[in-house]
Order: sequence, then structure tokens, then C-alpha cells
Amino acid sequence: RREPLSLINLKKKNEETGEEELASRLGHCKAKATRHIFLIRHSQYNLDGRADKDRTLTPLGREQAELTGQRLASLGLKFDQIIHSSMTRATETTEIISKHLPGVKKISTDLLREGAPIEPDPPVSHWKPEAVQYYEDGARIEAAFRNFIHRADAKQEEDSYEIFVCHANVIRYIVCRALQFPPEGWLRMSLNNGSITHLVIRPNGRVALRTLGDTGFMPPEKITRT
Repeated sequence: RREPLSLINLKKKNEETGEEELASRLGHCKAKATRHIFLIRHSQYNLDGRADKDRTLTPLGREQAELTGQRLASLGLKFDQIIHSSMTRATETTEIISKHLPGVKKISTDLLREGAPIEPDPPVSHWKPEAVQYYEDGARIEAAFRNFIHRADAKQEEDSYEIFVCHANVIRYIVCRALQFPPEGWLRMSLNNGSITHLVIRPNGRVALRTLGDTGFMPPEKITRT
């Protein structure tokens, strides 16, 4: 519903000016800017923690977050905001990254929390959550996609650069949806901890994937996928 034609009421079209007025009204509804979305997977964390608060970053995970923050800062971009999952490992990753991007506001959201977005096809034997989890998590993660991954608002004049720090399942699902690939294939992709995935959303709504799970800025011995 972000196509210009869907944003105006055609019934109110002035019959006298006709197509000329329609073109003018469409012009006011067209996006002009490009959105750059940087999806960051959280760093390595303590897998033995029973509750979310116990699943804190490992020493290596903190190093990974530092490297990711340094990489983002080195791009020389004016980042508009960092939106992050409210889970502990994503919040801690965000705090470390943000030290390298002073002044960039941080926003926490439950929508980006980890979960089971949709039943994978083909199925896998090592991971089989209860069916109800797909219904609960899937609706939330789809809501995250619809909230955050879309063309720029017509009022936006300049290109924007936004960072989202969240989780592998969420990122993989978002990439499939953004590229209009079958979302059931999300589990066929693998993302390293602290990796950077870069989506570009053009004013006409077309999406391009610049990088997927990039960790080329990390020394090989620092790379993990846990």
C-alpha cells in the first residue's frame, strides 16, 4: 500500500483538470529517497544461560561487536538510528557498536526478538519447534518486516542509513521477504555472529541485496556462527 496510486482517492479527482491534477497528486505521493538497511546479527553469546538475561555476550562476542562497530564507522555514513531487539545479546551488541557511532539514537523493540518465523522447506531434523511457535513468532516477525522494511516516506528528502541489530532467523526471513523469495527457504542461509547484511530500498520499492552476512572485516579466528 505504498504505491502512489494507493495513497490518493481517485474518486475525488477533479473532472475539469483530469489527468493533469492526477499527475500532480501522484507526484506528492512518490518517494524520492533511498533507504539503506544494515541488518546486524548479534555477537557470540553464552549458550548455557537458561533465561534471556543470562545469555550475555562471551569475551569473543564482545570482540566481534567491537569489530562490527569499527567496520560500520569506517563506512563514513551518516547513520540515522539503531533499532535493536530487546533480547540481552542484541542489546549488549548494540551498546558496543554504538560506542563507535556517537550521537546515533538507539531504539529497542520486541518485534525483532528471535523466534521461528515460518516452517522451513525443506524441513530439518535438528530443529523442530512446536507448531504454535510458528503462529506466535511468525506473526510478530512479519509485523517487524512490514513496520521496518519499506520504501521511504514521500516526505523524506535525503537517503537514509539505518542499523537493525537482531537475530539470524529474523534477518534471514526479512531478506527472503524483501527480495520476494519464498520465505520458507529462510533456513538455507547461514549468518555469522556480528555479520552485516545490507539491503537497499529504492524510491520505486525495488530492493537490492548488497551484502549478506559479511564478516570479511574480522580475522578468521574471530568468526563464529553459534
